Amino acid sequence: MYVVLTTTPNIEEAEILAQKIIAAKLAACVQVLPQITSFYFWENEVKKDSEQLLFIKTLPEEFDRLKDFIQKNHSYDVPEIVALRAEKVAESYLKWMRAYIEKM
Repeated sequence: MYVVLTTTPNIEEAEILAQKIIAAKLAACVQVLPQITSFYFWENEVKKDSEQLLFIKTLPEEFDRLKDFIQKNHSYDVPEIVALRAEKVAESYLKWMRAYIEKM
């Protein structure tokens, strides 16, 4: 299982993106965390912005499709797309994920 991280500039975009990801069966669960503050380097300067962080739970074999989907549906020129491999996952949770994502 992967937990894929991305950020959006506001809650509206986060919720729309989360719903689209679930509807496209690219993940079984997306959590939108409360507002965070991000510091990052962009266009030759350090920036500070409020963002929403999405935790997207998916299968490794769906990562490339999910990455392409985020890039196509995101307002940022270069959206954050970082996949973290879950070292251990409850078998029942993984089974639930597979049952949803693999039903196409």
